[in-house]
Amino acid sequence: MCAPFHFYWGINMGLKVYLSGEIHTDWRDQIVAAAADLPVSFAAPVTDHEASDMCGVAILGAETDKFWADHKGAKLNAIRTRSQIEQVDIVVVRFGDKYKQWNAAFDAGYAAALGKTLIVMHGPENQHALKEIDAAALAVAQTPQQVADVLRYVLTGRIPETPVEDDAEE
Repeated sequence: MCAPFHFYWGINMGLKVYLSGEIHTDWRDQIVAAAADLPVSFAAPVTDHEASDMCGVAILGAETDKFWADHKGAKLNAIRTRSQIEQVDIVVVRFGDKYKQWNAAFDAGYAAALGKTLIVMHGPENQHALKEIDAAALAVAQTPQQVADVLRYVLTGRIPETPVEDDAEE
């Protein structure tokens, strides 16, 4: 058995990764920390919920109708999100269990339509509801560490020293 290669194939194999989805936990920070030794750069939406909601009226002016205030903010956020998704190699989309993340589903669909590599992350409680999105993904993870391990494998060919246990074998 030959040892796995520990070099980047002689070319710049750095990856650009967009971290989309749920904004109420630190999953992005966990992935960034776990991949700190890899040639990966990360991008993400604005995760300050209030700033994201209010950007349209803060920049383009107040609205008396909440619909139009939300509309302005959604469009500015779409400029940011679309341009970043278009520029990256991999899109990671996290679906949490507390809120419905319609924007995360939209980002997953947009990434898939662009032919971007898609990694989806969610717990088993969302497996059925997200089956079509999972089918478009090249990897479905449950934890930030698994996402980092996927990135590590893609870049180095190395698997984790302690592989994830398969529940089906128990």
